[in-house]
Amino acid sequence: MTVIDFTAFIERLASASGDTILPFFRTSLGIDNKNAGRDLDPVTEADRGAEAVMRRMIKESFPQHGIIGEEFGTERPDAEYVWVLDPIDGTKSFISGMPIWGTLIALTHRGQPAYGMMHQPYIGERFSGDNGAALYQGRTGKRKLSTRRCASLAEATLFTTSPRLMNDADRAQFSHVEQEVRLSRYGGDCYSYCMLAAGHLDIVIETELKPHDVAALIPIVHGAGGIMTTWEGEGAEHGGRIVASGDKRLHDTVLKMLQG
Repeated sequence: MTVIDFTAFIERLASASGDTILPFFRTSLGIDNKNAGRDLDPVTEADRGAEAVMRRMIKESFPQHGIIGEEFGTERPDAEYVWVLDPIDGTKSFISGMPIWGTLIALTHRGQPAYGMMHQPYIGERFSGDNGAALYQGRTGKRKLSTRRCASLAEATLFTTSPRLMNDADRAQFSHVEQEVRLSRYGGDCYSYCMLAAGHLDIVIETELKPHDVAALIPIVHGAGGIMTTWEGEGAEHGGRIVASGDKRLHDTVLKMLQG
């Protein structure tokens, strides 16, 4: 069985999670803070409900598969196929009424992300990829995704969710890159990687990411012709400090700067 066999099922997962989330969006929903400290790490009933729906569907259809989810933990992580779920990536935007969030659904095969989808049900967009190709589906129809060529920082557009999420040392290294680019913008979460895959921006730099933050995005970025690694140039599937670029020449330059 190949990963392509699961494409229709992933579409169903996306639809079911979107149907669960949308009734909560832009309402006075309750918010819990997963962080015991001062910083806000929000979770809502929309997060929990969407992940629960997807987990139930996976267990009914593929009981032998593993599942890693942001809200309900890990089951059978050593299985040949493991689903990695982030029901709402960008919960801070979600609770602020901003539509810059999405549901991340990844399927890994023997530990490597093989297929990923980002679904934004409010806007009605889906971005998917299998490392070899990437696809957009939305109100304007379907089209292949392709990153744009950009070899120079002076011509590049850079995104990060927020420099405030970085520690002091990482923020300093990030600022070296930021000072050299044509345009720097904040916010976006998973949407930034999809816009990179669509050829609208050139670099995304983040820190402190978890596997569920990146597993679905790696096949999309790679499928569109981009590259996504840790700051050390290693595989991004375990999260950590991540950089994605649309052009490998630009990626090499960014890595050298981030590594000091």
